[in-house]
Amino acid sequence: MQYELVTTFEKLDSVCNLAQQQKAVALDTEFVRTRTLSPHLGLIQLYDGHQLVLIDPLAIDDLSPFIALMENTRVVKVLHSCSEDLETFLTAFNTVPTPVFDSQFAASILGLGASLGYAKLVELLCDVSLDKGESRTDWIARPLREAQLSYAANDVLYLLPCYEHLVEKINEAGKLEWVYQEIAQLADKKRSQMPEEFAYMQIKNNWRLSKEQLTVLQALAAWRLATARKKDMALNFVFKEIHLYEAARLMPSSKSGLSQLHGVNPQSIRRYGETIITLISEARDKYAATSESQRLPKVSRLIDVASYKQTLASLKAVSDKIANENNVSPEVIASKKQLNQVLKWYWFDNDETRVLGLKPDVLSGWRAPLFEPHLEKLLGNKPSL
Repeated sequence: MQYELVTTFEKLDSVCNLAQQQKAVALDTEFVRTRTLSPHLGLIQLYDGHQLVLIDPLAIDDLSPFIALMENTRVVKVLHSCSEDLETFLTAFNTVPTPVFDSQFAASILGLGASLGYAKLVELLCDVSLDKGESRTDWIARPLREAQLSYAANDVLYLLPCYEHLVEKINEAGKLEWVYQEIAQLADKKRSQMPEEFAYMQIKNNWRLSKEQLTVLQALAAWRLATARKKDMALNFVFKEIHLYEAARLMPSSKSGLSQLHGVNPQSIRRYGETIITLISEARDKYAATSESQRLPKVSRLIDVASYKQTLASLKAVSDKIANENNVSPEVIASKKQLNQVLKWYWFDNDETRVLGLKPDVLSGWRAPLFEPHLEKLLGNKPSL
């Protein structure tokens, strides 16, 4: 099927009006995210069974017809491994498609494989081999070559036939709501923003630091995140995480001391050195001026909880039992990371899930009624959010 490149509002409006009349449309995005914090949308692919179009968001000032299609709950949006697509839509339009049928997650429910790639799914279900040779394209550059556009078009052309096969099987299994709720939950995660004062919780090895060093790390991580958001720069292009950690550990009092960090970029020191030294000094003063009860607690680790290994094993047994009862693989029900997430939420006063205003995955969406009775027996009453 031949694709059409859409570069005007009038054509976009016509395309979306027709797509609004379909039960499902296949969507994909191409974006660039090399040095930026957020993805920059370069192309939108749409196939509704009648029209295969590539929408150029750089050429069209008003994309409201497409936004209306995304938000039309009567039309299912089919995407594959949609995590980055959701983030791209949120950045570009401050909204996400709904409802979303993610073909990768649906395939995992049906036992076709965990984290199955699009090309492999198409090969399995459509007996077609796709060329992935243009995956490294700069999708913001113009003009796009024919090979690039054809590659992009193929990313949705076979997605709708895959959906038609998968949705039939998912309906037979009675798990269609699992797919929709999984992606709705993922969208909530994408909307959540880490408060800058808790950015230090995402820095590796933060548990090794003393309370004073952790106070410094808190100030530095908050500054780095705020700077990255303001300038739309990837965090490590502001200041590398390893150097941020080392600055908090060593707490240098001068730019020359800061420049001694192994492998630090001299340009980063010239640009941000004074700011970092000031932040270190202010954080140390703050620490000295506060009482022990007001200071940041040291970062807790699950491995340091005496009952952790035994409780995790019990939780894994619960997860495996749920998987067996629902005839799906254990990986679909919960990963080790998701089980650790709920233990942190129960046991620690501060954890990443809580500061984001979210619940653990196993206590959200379709997993909640499966896990809640077991968790109450194993861990007691649920903590408050």
